[in-house]
Amino acid sequence: MKHTLPLLLLVLFTALVSGCSTPSFASGPPLIIDPGIDPDQWADIPAGEFLQGQFEHEVMLDHDYQMMVTPVTNQQFVFYLNQALADGTLKLADNRLMGYYPGDEFHGYRHEVEITAGDWLQVDLEAEGLRYTFDGSVFTVLPGYEKHPVVSVTWFGALGYCQYYGWRLPSELEWEKAARGTDARPYPWGDEIGFEYANFYSSRDPFEAFLGKSGDTTPVGFYNGGNYDGFETVNAASPYGLYDMAGNVEEWTGNVYEKQHYRYMRGGSKANYGYELRVWVSNNAEPDYFGPSIGFRCARDVQP
Repeated sequence: MKHTLPLLLLVLFTALVSGCSTPSFASGPPLIIDPGIDPDQWADIPAGEFLQGQFEHEVMLDHDYQMMVTPVTNQQFVFYLNQALADGTLKLADNRLMGYYPGDEFHGYRHEVEITAGDWLQVDLEAEGLRYTFDGSVFTVLPGYEKHPVVSVTWFGALGYCQYYGWRLPSELEWEKAARGTDARPYPWGDEIGFEYANFYSSRDPFEAFLGKSGDTTPVGFYNGGNYDGFETVNAASPYGLYDMAGNVEEWTGNVYEKQHYRYMRGGSKANYGYELRVWVSNNAEPDYFGPSIGFRCARDVQP
């Protein structure tokens, strides 16, 4: 009889654990929200000087350009995947979508990895965080995730998407000017950060409540001044009207720097603390890296 209580407690503990399992990353969202921001819109960024970096160096950008108002969404990316796989731009091998890249100039510098011409990974279909399915012939977005930013795309995949439509990834300087404008603000909306401004680690948005502190993505443009079931947001667009330039997903940029193979990301993500969302903070990884908090948006030159 002396073993009855411990055994009972063990049974109760096992039942509680099995009944309170955390949803997998593939679970659907608890909310279906459309913030009303059109992901097909572009913002005009004028040529001129701006203050770059934490220590506010004056930098000149000598060209006008445009950037997507939001990160690329699952719906937009799946449309690309279906087209590019059908026309042979992408190749499927062992659940990996591969696309051609012409390679980088190699200098043999210490720790530099050679990126040769050939097919490189754009998407691993077994990656954590994908919000779309593939039945062997067609890609389909999971319901409710159409306007969430696409994630787990490599730098090659981000570049491939942009180039497929005649666009490009923004340079780091283009990205930063689009995020902060011409003053010295540390965040796209101004000087301070709070739960109502952006999706970051433990920022208490409705989607985080579903998946825990590291959270889920929020629909693009979610922080636009709307109220969502009592969660109040402010209009956190950048001075040029771009949304999600801080938080939600880190964004690949287009620079290929001499003597290194790393590619750089800007903006911070749902997995970063608030202070890591400041506009001058960067992260880097190898170009075939992917993760559930990494996305991108495209830039393009202004046509005469």
